[in-house]
Amino acid sequence: MKVTETQIPNVKLIEPNVFEDKRGFFYESFNQKLFEDAVGLHASFVQDNHSKSTLGVLRGLHYQLSPKAQGKLVRVVNGEIFDVAVDIRKESPSYGKWVGAHLSAANKRQLWIPQGFAHGYLTLSQEADVLYKTTDYYSPEHERIIAWNDQVIAIDWPVSAPILSEKDASAGSFDMASL
Repeated sequence: MKVTETQIPNVKLIEPNVFEDKRGFFYESFNQKLFEDAVGLHASFVQDNHSKSTLGVLRGLHYQLSPKAQGKLVRVVNGEIFDVAVDIRKESPSYGKWVGAHLSAANKRQLWIPQGFAHGYLTLSQEADVLYKTTDYYSPEHERIIAWNDQVIAIDWPVSAPILSEKDASAGSFDMASL
């Protein structure tokens, strides 16, 4: 697999080796040993999530407080998304900065988002199926959400009026984010 560093250390874009021919394709979507070697850390995944969204749906920016903070390995198996990670680690030199990547069924890229980051994505295709592995279980009492359009973070989303859930529409500001 090919691993590309993003502008924020620890957030990595992963491109698996894809074997394609006239019959279709094959690739390992996850291999623990290759992941550890490529990303440089051991991550035990405990939960797989599958989310389906329609064009213009924005989910996020979600994170969980310690001790239930989650690392996420995100990929798309149908459609395309603009996937975003925001550094919310107060001691980090990249605190408040964000990185975004286009993930799609066609490019088969994955984004590794470690603990200490808020995560969100915008659906760019008619539909998108997003799969992601997490390093801890979902914990509603530890979940927090930052507003998708927070002015401090200033994410350059390719949309001005996304479709949001009630929970995401009432999210707090980045200034209120905590770990």
